[in-house]
Amino acid sequence: MRAVLQRVSAARVDIGGCMEAEISSGILVFAGFSGDDTDADLDYVADKIAVLRIFGDDEGRMNRSLVDVQGELLVVSQFTLYGDARKGRRPSFTDAMEPGKALVFYEKFVQACRERMPVVRCGVFGADMQVSLVNDGPVTLLVDSSRLF
Repeated sequence: MRAVLQRVSAARVDIGGCMEAEISSGILVFAGFSGDDTDADLDYVADKIAVLRIFGDDEGRMNRSLVDVQGELLVVSQFTLYGDARKGRRPSFTDAMEPGKALVFYEKFVQACRERMPVVRCGVFGADMQVSLVNDGPVTLLVDSSRLF
């Protein structure tokens, strides 16, 4: 599983011109799943998001986690995180999980996040979404569970 985390002061998802979800201060996570992912990958990434110290303390150092600051999480599915653009001009998505299975994993991932974090909002799996954000910092990190297993 791959997740791109962006610390944000605000983020929202619109679908067809209508607001679907929004958060204030917290993390926007783009989540992608590979065909090899397991529940252990979901748990690893959800745990990492909850405790990763990327928010400032009283001295401005990144010493606080999303849970510590009672921040909000916005989860957006993004299969393109498994796009391979090394050959040709069109990315290949053969490493991405097939959509039916990915929907199940997305729902499990959202549930895992809800068990760990106080406020979790979501985009809509497979929808054509417009994502807006104000990146705070900027702070952007990649969490990839496959490097551990």
